[in-house]
Amino acid sequence: MGRVFEVTLEGKIYSCKHCGTHLALAEDIVSKSFHCRHGKAYLFSKVVNVTLGEKEERLMMTGSHIVADIFCVRCGSIVGWKYETAHEKSQKYKEGKSVLERYKISGPDGSQYWVSHGAHVGGSDADDV
Repeated sequence: MGRVFEVTLEGKIYSCKHCGTHLALAEDIVSKSFHCRHGKAYLFSKVVNVTLGEKEERLMMTGSHIVADIFCVRCGSIVGWKYETAHEKSQKYKEGKSVLERYKISGPDGSQYWVSHGAHVGGSDADDV
């Protein structure tokens, strides 16, 4: 395996909570109203330093989507998922965008988010933009 090249971001940065790799900028947040099994998640228009897993069909709160898990390029931790295809017209805005799960990232101020014990276990996304 070759050397991993990482993009270094400048500004208010969200990073992998395990290894500190830069993942996204606060200015690229599309929505903070998303949810995952472990609590809140953010939808980003752009993320960096991730690799894509296999595409798969998933039934989420807002319908069926084709998504791929995204992994931190440095440590390999799953940090969220990317929307490849949304079948419903009202969900098309998600295509090409990525969700980072809050409990798997560190915030711009270095804060880490933890699993909310009151999280909705069945949730996978939201359509509040």
